[in-house]
Amino acid sequence: MNNTSAALPFGTIDTPAQGETIAGSGYLNWGWALTPQPKIIPTDGPNARKIAGPGEALTGRVRPVDQDGYFGERVAATYDESSEAMFEPDVVEPAVELLAELAGNGRALELGIGTGRIALPLARRGVPVHGIDLSRAMVARLRAKPGGDAIGVTIGDFASTTVDGSFAVAYLVFNTIMNLTSQEAQVASFRNGAAHLEPGGCFVVEVGIPDVRRLPPGQSVVPFHVSPTRWAFDVYDVTTQAMSSNYVEVREGRGEYRSIP
Repeated sequence: MNNTSAALPFGTIDTPAQGETIAGSGYLNWGWALTPQPKIIPTDGPNARKIAGPGEALTGRVRPVDQDGYFGERVAATYDESSEAMFEPDVVEPAVELLAELAGNGRALELGIGTGRIALPLARRGVPVHGIDLSRAMVARLRAKPGGDAIGVTIGDFASTTVDGSFAVAYLVFNTIMNLTSQEAQVASFRNGAAHLEPGGCFVVEVGIPDVRRLPPGQSVVPFHVSPTRWAFDVYDVTTQAMSSNYVEVREGRGEYRSIP
């Protein structure tokens, strides 16, 4: 999938406090994307099903909605490994170079800081970084890495959570904005980013370009990973311009399905 980024000038900001703070959020999932209502899928009897849909589990049990949203402990535990291509130097270094240039002598605010893929190397360049993220599990991985305990993080929904301080650049990378599934929520994240910027600051958004040209007539699914134990595919709704990435994995004879967002 191709990526594109944009740097936009915006308003005013302050200075981030170090350490971790907790900000209120009325949503359980990362951003404002809400999980479909769970359903119990029978695995035996006349109504047994072997294929699960969004919010359903192959084993007949539904895992409760995690307070960390899509990026709870199970995802966070293998996030870096499952996204290893995005941690390669030829992917990370150009992004860090751009952000460091935009930050200059100022500070940087990352919306959806996660495990620190960009924040850590940016901080090593001498840029003070503060992050916002809903997932405590992801932030715990950031904290465990060298230099991670020196980066301030506020736990909350990045579309509405505010922090103290002014920033030369705010950024939202690796398709993170797609976790906000309504125009209202995406606009709110832009407003929130702008509210944290000092005069002349920039808001950077990196997001994939949907592969809708790969869709044959009547098709809504594009696979992007196939192996003996794991299948992954994107589902498009061209009418609403919505997209979700879906994952099916089999471990020790048990299947699991999840969808983001």
